[in-house]
Amino acid sequence: MGQSYKVLVVDDDPEMCGLLSDLLRGEEFSVLAIGESLEASKILRKEEFDVVITDLKMKGLKGLDLLEETKKVAPLTPVIIITAFGTIESAIQAMKMGAYDYITKPFQMDEIVLTVKKALENRLLKKEVVRLKKEVESRYHFHQLIGKSPSMQKIYDLIERISDSSNNVLITGESGTGKELVAKAIHYSGTRKDGPFVAVNCPAIPETLLESELFGYKRGAFTDAKTDKKGLIFEAMKGTIFLDEITEMPPVLQAKLLRVIEERQVRPLGDTNSYPIDVRITSASNRDIKEMIHQAKFREDLYYRLKVIDIELPPLRERREDIPLLVEHFMSRFDKEPKKKVGGVSEEALKILMTYSWPGNVRELENVIQRAMTLCQHEVILPEDLPASMLQEADENPIKKGLREKYTLDQLEKEYIRKVLIEVGGNKSKAAERLGLDRKTLYRKLEET
Repeated sequence: MGQSYKVLVVDDDPEMCGLLSDLLRGEEFSVLAIGESLEASKILRKEEFDVVITDLKMKGLKGLDLLEETKKVAPLTPVIIITAFGTIESAIQAMKMGAYDYITKPFQMDEIVLTVKKALENRLLKKEVVRLKKEVESRYHFHQLIGKSPSMQKIYDLIERISDSSNNVLITGESGTGKELVAKAIHYSGTRKDGPFVAVNCPAIPETLLESELFGYKRGAFTDAKTDKKGLIFEAMKGTIFLDEITEMPPVLQAKLLRVIEERQVRPLGDTNSYPIDVRITSASNRDIKEMIHQAKFREDLYYRLKVIDIELPPLRERREDIPLLVEHFMSRFDKEPKKKVGGVSEEALKILMTYSWPGNVRELENVIQRAMTLCQHEVILPEDLPASMLQEADENPIKKGLREKYTLDQLEKEYIRKVLIEVGGNKSKAAERLGLDRKTLYRKLEET
């Protein structure tokens, strides 16, 4: 099978060590045979082996001790226990502890070779599963952003392309779509990642304080200014400042921020000097900014300065294929109680999660999963663990939902097609039959959605 595969043989019987070494080398394995179990334990911490064969009863550490040690330092490495004193109890204990196999002496030579080869195949399969999982995670997890939908993949691609620039970025999208996560992904995947990321929630800071918080002030600038204070823009030097809900910034401050962006300088309150800054500005809003400009509530010139690059995050209802991934992510995050293991979501509960309108987007989904895992009394989340409002909406017919959500006729058609597809388990042929459409027409309508 090739010299690249390494086998560690541990047995305090020199003859057994020699026999197994000759046998496995004849099958082109690379073999290290050791008679001291304590020495073997040290080597296991330093070197990686594809298969470990150990005797059960030895001086020093026993075979089960080495098994436990191997599972700690190399959980994917299979361990084969051999013994001349085999009992059912010891075999059961070994298998419970994670041994790949348990073989009693004397054994047939072809038996041990076959077992080692099968153990190796098992290891390679596990390594492939881990590799594929990492590949999936790298494709579907970008920093803390999660999604496999085409819209999210486009956003990942855009973040990678802009992360090394210093251009200002405006992120828009409904509340709960993850705008701050996108801002952090841009910062931490680019050349500014070693600099600070300073987040400012504009509406959370009183209007009278926002200016001094952003730009800083000199001692004596106002009554309570006892000492000089660096503004948050200066705190973000060489990094990124994230202005969340930028549209809530008062007009006077909008004008001052525009000047900062144009001049790349900041003048603290009460100071006669301006100071150069090296800061990337990312901002976000869940409002219709163009409508706010039309209503003279937001400066058009500032808008275009902020949106050198713009990213629009889709609502969760427009990327439903990401819901199972997000559910799995949130369940792993909240699975902290040792006595309470929730292993998944029932098919009925998942259908409800997939069809719900998610007005609060990903943030709402996170809260729903946290609540469900707290209330869940079974091994899986059931419909009864979900909020009553979700169950009511699940029972609601598309016409009532369309009237409540003020759907257009086109949106109503899309909603009905989606509901039928969920009910038939995604089978497009069955869906087309129920909808009274031929498959080509259904495919065309799905592409339009």
